[in-house]
Amino acid sequence: MKIKGVLFMVLGWAVPGLGHALQKKYVRAGVFLVSIAAMTGLGLTMGGRVYPFQTDNPLTILAFFADVGNGLFYGLSRLLGWGGGQLERATFEFGTAYIAGAGLLNFLIALDAYDIGAGKKS
Repeated sequence: MKIKGVLFMVLGWAVPGLGHALQKKYVRAGVFLVSIAAMTGLGLTMGGRVYPFQTDNPLTILAFFADVGNGLFYGLSRLLGWGGGQLERATFEFGTAYIAGAGLLNFLIALDAYDIGAGKKS
């Protein structure tokens, strides 16, 4: 593994698009940051839930790992108390899916930053 690629991957996971911005891929970085922020914001607005680490149900463990993919946005939502989930809202499930989808997408974006940093892709 190339240490440079790993560094870009970790930074790209922590702040969506940062791994690309550090590699002078500014358009990609902007699109990725706006996309992940919009998906997470929409999910929170719809009353979606951001899952903490819980061991009582295996599905909540998977949901936690999907949500933690949001990096900075996951940390902010947990710190500020957002994403408690509003089960009574009709959009609860959609919001939760948007948040999880944003996290999974950010994992793929971080892997793309690694590929560029490791020289496997331009």
